[in-house]
Amino acid sequence: MPHQPHNPERLAKPVGQYAHALEVQVQSRLLFISGQIPGAEGTNAIPAAFDDQAALIWTNIGHILRTAHMDVTDIVKVTTYLTHPDQAQQNSVIRQQFLGNHTPALTVVVVQLLDSRWLLEVEVIAAQAAASP
Repeated sequence: MPHQPHNPERLAKPVGQYAHALEVQVQSRLLFISGQIPGAEGTNAIPAAFDDQAALIWTNIGHILRTAHMDVTDIVKVTTYLTHPDQAQQNSVIRQQFLGNHTPALTVVVVQLLDSRWLLEVEVIAAQAAASP
C-alpha cells in the first residue's frame, strides 16, 4: 500500500531513516504489533549482545507481518525502547538492515525495561489497503 510521507521544508530534515509523518488512507487494514522483546523461538532464551537481540526482534516482527500477509513496506510507525542512549547508532543500523529504504514514522525512547536482560523492545504499526467488498 502506498503511504504518503510528509517532511515539510519548514521542519528540520529527518536525521536518519524516517519520515516526520506518514499518511495512511482511511480504507486500510491496520496491524498493531505489541512491543517485541528478544525471546528466541521455542526457548525464550535471551541473547546477551545488543545486535543479536535487535536482529531477533526484527526477525520476529517479520514473522508477525507475514502471518498478516504484510511486509516491512506496510510498516507506518515504529517505536523503539532502548535501555541506553549509546545504543542508538547500533539500533539505527540494524533497523535499516531490516527495513531497507522504507521510511516509516519513528520514535526512539530510552527507558528502563521490565527485565534487565532486555536491551530493547520494538513496537510496530502496519497498514495495508483493505480488500474491496
